[in-house]
Amino acid sequence: GCKHYRRNVKLVADCCGKIFSCRFCHDENSDHNIIRTNTKKMFCMSCFHIVPAAKICECGEVAARYYCDKCKLWDDDPNKSIYHCDDCGICRQGRGLNQDFFHCRKCNICMTIAMKDNHRCIERNLESDCPICGEYMFTSTSTVIFMPCGHCIHKQCYTAYIQTSYQCPTCLKSLGDMSDYFKRLDRELERQPMPKEYESCVSYIFCNDCEQKSRAKFHFFYHKC
Repeated sequence: GCKHYRRNVKLVADCCGKIFSCRFCHDENSDHNIIRTNTKKMFCMSCFHIVPAAKICECGEVAARYYCDKCKLWDDDPNKSIYHCDDCGICRQGRGLNQDFFHCRKCNICMTIAMKDNHRCIERNLESDCPICGEYMFTSTSTVIFMPCGHCIHKQCYTAYIQTSYQCPTCLKSLGDMSDYFKRLDRELERQPMPKEYESCVSYIFCNDCEQKSRAKFHFFYHKC
């Protein structure tokens, strides 16, 4: 195996004919990306022969506990549950569809059952880069979460990001109930009145949370929706 997967075989890349532990190892050490569905052969670590891709080698050695012939994915981790989603076109971690996950056709992603009637649909939601680290999230092996606004982000990126910001990095909506924070801002406005020459000035604003346009008294510190 490798740092990405635990398995008893290596794959033979159909594109260049070279042997790698997995598709990630191939892409990290090549000037091109592998098309994993084109993989036809594997290198058995037991008999050291190149044989057709399968769950069980011709020598009788089991390549991995889980094998997907569509994705050409082997994984021998006993603590990991994996299933294949035909709509996503790839394998994902979980017990399976209608067990702990379901596929949202509009978002085009698999979500936990708890989110079935409790999420905001955004078309092809996961087919984008993480707004923090820039990694493509649809095929990412890192855990992805959904923010209250519906946009996606890596869990570890989100944990670091909320230490310094309360807004979604994509749409700028609040990530939680900010009532107490906004009340503190209101008190600051009262403490810092604008000079007389600016008292009658008005700003036209767009609120990211309610998505409404309105007029607000101009202030260099904060505009209240």
